Amino acid sequence: MATPKSWSVLILSVFVSVFVHAQAQPQTIVLHAARLLDVENRRIVTPGEVLVQGERISEVGSKVSHPVKAETIDLGDVTLMPGLIDAHIHLFLHPGAEDLQTVEESVPQRTITATLAARADLMAGYTAERDMGTEGAGSADSAVRDAINDGLIPGPRLRISGNAIDILGGHEDANHFNPAQHVLSNATYANNAEQLVEVIRGQIKEGADFIKIYETGPDREANGKLSTPYQYTEAQLAAAVEEAARTGRRVAVHATGEPGALYAVQAGVVSVDHAYQLSNETMRIMRDKKIPAVPTFAIAEYFAENAATPSAADRERKLQELHAAEFKKQLAAGVPMAVGSDVGPFPHGTQAREFELMVQYGMSPPEVLQADLINGAKLLGWEGQIGALKAGYLADVIAVPGDPTTDISVLKRVSFVMKGGVVYRAPQSSRTTLLSRSE
Repeated sequence: MATPKSWSVLILSVFVSVFVHAQAQPQTIVLHAARLLDVENRRIVTPGEVLVQGERISEVGSKVSHPVKAETIDLGDVTLMPGLIDAHIHLFLHPGAEDLQTVEESVPQRTITATLAARADLMAGYTAERDMGTEGAGSADSAVRDAINDGLIPGPRLRISGNAIDILGGHEDANHFNPAQHVLSNATYANNAEQLVEVIRGQIKEGADFIKIYETGPDREANGKLSTPYQYTEAQLAAAVEEAARTGRRVAVHATGEPGALYAVQAGVVSVDHAYQLSNETMRIMRDKKIPAVPTFAIAEYFAENAATPSAADRERKLQELHAAEFKKQLAAGVPMAVGSDVGPFPHGTQAREFELMVQYGMSPPEVLQADLINGAKLLGWEGQIGALKAGYLADVIAVPGDPTTDISVLKRVSFVMKGGVVYRAPQSSRTTLLSRSE
């Protein structure tokens, strides 16, 4: 078992090595590779080059300018592409009994774990993420976000929500513990519109970028039909959306089914996460308002494969089968999609499985890439800044083997990671040249 001292030494060594490496980065870098992804046009450019100056991209194409004393990194037979985006993560969770880890582990311990999770996700190619609740760690995610932004620790760009919001006895309440022990909820209570406004104001004060609300749960499936009680009415959610919008923020909801999902989209939420089964009216509104669903297939697969009992595994498999069938209906109805894995209960850095499942259940690889990079950038509020390799965009660049437009599984084998012009991961086989003259 790791001791507190060994944890501290590990964290310090990781942070110092990354900080020193970041300080050593040149201001001008040319990335060269066999291929480059033009995600907006769903095509591969051959060969591919990206000119990075400072934290932003200056030029992209088959051949770019090579300024005097620019460092050229030749990555060889790989595809350059924008950094991946995960629109639904939990940095403060790890594999194991979710309810117990939030009870047994202190917030400082969980924060240390979150910093390691952030590093793992970055090294797997995720340069931007949306943390959908600390599950009982309050606003500690704001400290992780700020430390990343200040260059103190490695990690993706983060949009954080602090603690999610739930009703008394709701989806994330401590419903299965001895009531006499008064075990705390994994979310913050708000039981009416007035309390929603009050809680949202408190979360914004503590640094939340957006608001996460649990709108449905628990879920039950029977004969292909999902049953899940709603937690807030449309009017209550509308009050939450209005209060968040007052300071330029948005509301995302955990909503697996009806009528909660309908209430949420009518109220004007920014995304419907999980979205197992949606009514025709909900899908129409999501199409017309361009509200994406975030399917999170990977977590359901993990729960089915790691269930405590055969009956629990069977329940998870049936929910996944229902969701997969409904996903096809959502695609046919024109519901936009973003990519989010719900990673945390399964190991951080392994969530690229979500891409494979979205292809398996009905999307093409180019469609999934656009859902992740274009829709994801918009969902996180960084449209025009990330999600494409274009001049003026932040230099968030990764490299993968093969062609992701034909084989989405290559996203599980990231070999190079740059975020904001800083190289965090590079293969030993890459060739680096410092040019002494213009080419």
